Amino acid sequence: MDTPIYDFLRSFDASGMLRACMPGHKGISPVEGLEEVYGLDLTEIKGADSLFEADGIIAESERNASKLYGTAATVYSAGGSTLCIQAMLALMKQEKRHIIAVRNVHRSFLNAVALLGLDVQWLLPEYSGGILSGRILLPDVESALAASTEPACLYVTSPDYTGRMADIAALAALCHRYGARLLVDNAHGAHLAFFEKSMHPINAGADLCCDSSHKMLPALTGAALLHTSCSEYAPKLKQAMSLFGSTSPSYLIMASLDICNRYISDNIRGDIVAALPRLNSLREALSDRLSFAESEPFHITIKAAESGYSGTELAELLRNNGVECEYADEELLVLLMSPFSPAGDYGRLSAALESSVSVASLYTREKPVFLRELPNMACAIREAAFAPAEEISVEAAEGRVCASVKLPCPPAVPIAVSGEIISKECIEVYRSYGIKTVLVVKN
Repeated sequence: MDTPIYDFLRSFDASGMLRACMPGHKGISPVEGLEEVYGLDLTEIKGADSLFEADGIIAESERNASKLYGTAATVYSAGGSTLCIQAMLALMKQEKRHIIAVRNVHRSFLNAVALLGLDVQWLLPEYSGGILSGRILLPDVESALAASTEPACLYVTSPDYTGRMADIAALAALCHRYGARLLVDNAHGAHLAFFEKSMHPINAGADLCCDSSHKMLPALTGAALLHTSCSEYAPKLKQAMSLFGSTSPSYLIMASLDICNRYISDNIRGDIVAALPRLNSLREALSDRLSFAESEPFHITIKAAESGYSGTELAELLRNNGVECEYADEELLVLLMSPFSPAGDYGRLSAALESSVSVASLYTREKPVFLRELPNMACAIREAAFAPAEEISVEAAEGRVCASVKLPCPPAVPIAVSGEIISKECIEVYRSYGIKTVLVVKN
């Protein structure tokens, strides 16, 4: 598959053209070792196209991506899935749709809701081991859709941070029965379209979907895709993204998406087929000592607490054995592989896990805590997010109104949402995740 963006950058860099244009580094690296990176870093010069008005090399590359994913349209983001989420919600605001969202959203969703002045009806999933992952109950979704007196949309995260996947086909069928749109944060699933049977949300019936290509594919950090299966949205995606995106998007990031298309076209299916037995073998070899959570194959999510360890303890043991994990808390440890992972990494990871679990643990598991009911709302999300705020200890936060949500990423899943009254249960969850302070609306 051709790579029009990357080819243009290489050609321009080789041309020796005097750069009386941005960027200010003029294609010259100020340090050794990054010469090629700086040489390929351009801006919107003649022939380079323009991301939000694309009709040249960027548009050509995006068409390549659309063909690979089987979409009505796919467009590039150099601002991660955050920009894609903002665009999806902007489109829903234009259509005056009622927003229904499953609670384990990413902080970027909340920020977009605040910026757009949207209200959200929350659905609590059926949690078991914390707030990151839970089963989406179809009867709850149908009740919310049936009760809506205006056009609606459902927003879900799948795969979630632990790799757990929702039944997107069933959710899409429900949404469409009620004239609603299905929006999917598929940030962790850019590879799912290329299994023997596609598991990608667009192929399962989602109307709009974002992928963080950098999470699971060989793309640079910040590279993401916004997909739609609906022809009516295809001409609207760019304008919606331009409301939030930088007018100087990184050409290095876009070139990495371009190169990713070639990898997908030429190699990814074979790499997935080769990786699946390795992933299965790793899990089987450790199944007598570690409990693994339900997830898509490349998320290796260990129920650490059920296995006699805290996730943070196990993460430190792995670090001592040369492995950096994606995420750890008291309950879970998340390890991310990808179709692009070298074959030898599976053996290294397996050996590191073997060594780590040979160390005796003194961990005593406490009962996991999570929200069993939604906190009460005191004011709109936007009002609280932009209100004067103060940072106080979690211990002093009961009864106060949550202001702008301040959470570390990963996982950036909210506990109390802007505008909600922080409850005792919220405080217990904050404690369990090691969060010591919270922003609250000033009295």
